[in-house]
Amino acid sequence: MEATKKALFLPHHALDRYAFPLLVALIWGVILMGFVPEIIGKAQKNELHYPLLTHLHAAVFVGWLLLLTTQVALIRGRNIRLHRKLGIWGAFHALAVVIFGLLVSVAVQRRDIGTPHGNPAEFSFALADVINFAWLAGAGLLLRKTPAAHKRLMLLATICITDPGFSRWCGDSVLDYFGKGFFGEWGFDYLGGAILIAGLGGYDLITRHRLHPAYAIGASWALGLQLLATYLYLSPWWKPIAIELIGQ
Repeated sequence: MEATKKALFLPHHALDRYAFPLLVALIWGVILMGFVPEIIGKAQKNELHYPLLTHLHAAVFVGWLLLLTTQVALIRGRNIRLHRKLGIWGAFHALAVVIFGLLVSVAVQRRDIGTPHGNPAEFSFALADVINFAWLAGAGLLLRKTPAAHKRLMLLATICITDPGFSRWCGDSVLDYFGKGFFGEWGFDYLGGAILIAGLGGYDLITRHRLHPAYAIGASWALGLQLLATYLYLSPWWKPIAIELIGQ
């Protein structure tokens, strides 16, 4: 009986009430560090002229972060009832994140194609982010009655759409250090998120001495798709396919 208990993944740990809010705070920090300096710079140059779709995408994304923060705070305060009620809205909001993320990615690629800023091969990264979020958030919602799996999958899903913040914040430094090879291009977009994902797994290893199966499968899926996106980006045959996909 004692050996069986040790083999189980403990659903709760005393440090969870601090660790998960800290991870959410780090996610906020990445987004703010990545986007706020850019927004301030454009405002100073009077260049804050974004299409309505971009503003809607930003509102949906920030709304998701606010919802995630609220849900974590409710769990910390043991308000399970309200947490579950908001979870119903969360399912629809997750769908909006997927839809607007895909729409704005296509719109940006269509806008920039044929200009010095155009790089349609980058569409592989946008697709990977959207698919990762949809799969992980969807799995998290399906496993909402298993709290340990649910919270890890929802965090993984959110981390997978923070890479624009990382790339704006420190992507160029990663690319300068590692070069424009496979690891450099992967690191430009995904190294920061990978550190957060590894941190979540490391926390479980420290507190539970094992990884949760949902985390192990979800993290492996996310990494695999990100590696595939990097491979596609560097493959010459992918660019014409990407142009077809974005409708040009």
